[in-house]
Amino acid sequence: MFEGRKLLIASKHHKEQVIAPLVIQELGVKEVLITDFDTDTLGTFSGEIDRKDDPITTVREKCLQAMEYGNCDLAIANEGSFGPHPSYFFCTVNEELIIFMDTKNKIEIIARILSMETNFDAKQITSEEELFEFCEKVQFPSHAVILRPAENDYSQIFKGIQDLNELKEAYNQLYSTYSTAYVETDMRAHMNPSRMKVIEEVTKKLIEKIKSTCPTCNHPGFSITKAQPGLPCQQCHFPTKSTLSYTYACLACGHQEEQKYPRGIEWEDPMYCDFCNP
Repeated sequence: MFEGRKLLIASKHHKEQVIAPLVIQELGVKEVLITDFDTDTLGTFSGEIDRKDDPITTVREKCLQAMEYGNCDLAIANEGSFGPHPSYFFCTVNEELIIFMDTKNKIEIIARILSMETNFDAKQITSEEELFEFCEKVQFPSHAVILRPAENDYSQIFKGIQDLNELKEAYNQLYSTYSTAYVETDMRAHMNPSRMKVIEEVTKKLIEKIKSTCPTCNHPGFSITKAQPGLPCQQCHFPTKSTLSYTYACLACGHQEEQKYPRGIEWEDPMYCDFCNP
């Protein structure tokens, strides 16, 4: 269905470096196209342009706009978010969404991944010592940083800093005027190797979903739509919160299949049972 076609990667920050080799090898596309479409118009990590919509709406819009701009009917786009982990509130998480759209065949497939492998951080500082401590913590200079006067002040901003002399110069310029500076990690993909690795992982997950076809109609994207808890405890036989089965569904014809015991076990260890180990 995709072999020999041209595929557009909607990216301003060189995500094609990790996405393109995978889609060429696994999907057999003929050529990968990169346009100069400005994806920053839909929001920036550094805050000058707020993201107006939720991540899924944003990544879908990014893909559609890039397809129209590049006159292409097959495309991939990615959108990242950073913040507290939904379950472990004291941990920072990188969420990456990636969308595959084929307007010719009316296909849309989305993959998502959460990763705690991120250096996302920010701090208001008043000394070079604080600045250097922060930069060491966030893996500078392999990972770039951004400097500006304050968290919500974008009047003067220095992006993509990966050089020590450039770092000192930017800080001194800000400090001489404001007696303070706000430093944050630069989360743009080409400035953040940790994020680029997560984008590579979510691309692999997307390809896996694309290559999983419906056994009834052979439509791509036959994937998990529901996880059913209730794997019984080995000791008391009461249901636990662990996954008992996955439901796979086709978005085209609606065919569904249930796969029981996806972890390959029929009983859960009593240590994970709320009754045996409350």
